Amino acid sequence: MSKLELTLACGDYEIIRPLKEGVVKPDGIELNILTSMDSTTRHWRFIRNLEFDVAEVSCSSYMAGKSRGLEIDAIPVFLHRRFRHGFIFINKNKGINSPKDLIGKKIGLKQYQSTAILWLRGLLEHEYGVPFKSIDWYTELAEAVEFTPPPGLRLQRVPDNKSVETMLAEGELDALIHPDLIEPLRQKDLRVGRLFENYKQEEVNFYTRTHIFPIMHVTCIKSEIVKKYPWVPTHLFQAFEKSKQIAMSRMENPRLVSLAWYREAWEEQEEIMGSDPWEYGLTPHNTKQLDMLSTFAHEQGLTERKMPLSELFVDVGQGHKRGKVFRF
Repeated sequence: MSKLELTLACGDYEIIRPLKEGVVKPDGIELNILTSMDSTTRHWRFIRNLEFDVAEVSCSSYMAGKSRGLEIDAIPVFLHRRFRHGFIFINKNKGINSPKDLIGKKIGLKQYQSTAILWLRGLLEHEYGVPFKSIDWYTELAEAVEFTPPPGLRLQRVPDNKSVETMLAEGELDALIHPDLIEPLRQKDLRVGRLFENYKQEEVNFYTRTHIFPIMHVTCIKSEIVKKYPWVPTHLFQAFEKSKQIAMSRMENPRLVSLAWYREAWEEQEEIMGSDPWEYGLTPHNTKQLDMLSTFAHEQGLTERKMPLSELFVDVGQGHKRGKVFRF
């Protein structure tokens, strides 16, 4: 009997390596896995054109698209998470020493809709008292999902011949929130620094207080596939979970990575965050932060209403105590 052939577009992560190499095979599914695209290209191609059957997608763009009727569904598989306090960059000549110094400033973004940026705008407002409408925002890229900015939002695009990274270094922008390490920082440009110099400790404190390890991306499936083959979401979820378990077991070996203190970093993560901070599913910790992210998305104008998780995620459960063997 032939298997259902599906194309999956995602990042080239260790946690999907067993899937990519065929060590793990979803029951009844043959996956064609694409990993060479950068994130923003992949998100655009899936959300705008539905080019893939399954794709890793920016959580904020998914929420924005879903709230506007986009025919995609999500399973609670989160292939990318990252703490974000270390991704607020400043021009050192602008007198910015604390989060509240950002009020009234010009801040650059790659795009308004990025999940990393959504998290940071929300945390700046709710954790540090910096309202997102108190800032002049400058974006560089077109948004994955078209949206109408909410009243009072000061948002404009920079000219096509400029980049927000260069504008920060040259002082045209006061600060920059970016999903990645920016080139001026990599090049050790003395004009550029981080808002939080000890960002790791800020992130540890945030996690200790909230137990939130920010979800960046969610795994989406075309709705037409979910409707025609309702078993697909559960089988994919199980395969992603098994792949992650195999990968995490492999990565525990310090000989795997050429870093002197790799094992120590592994043990530090486990001590602070437990045995599986990359957990899938609508667990209590995941539900808490997804609800927070949905709140931020509505507050910041990405969704027309706060999206409940029941509308965002397909149920991949199999009933209480089902799916495993129990012996008493």
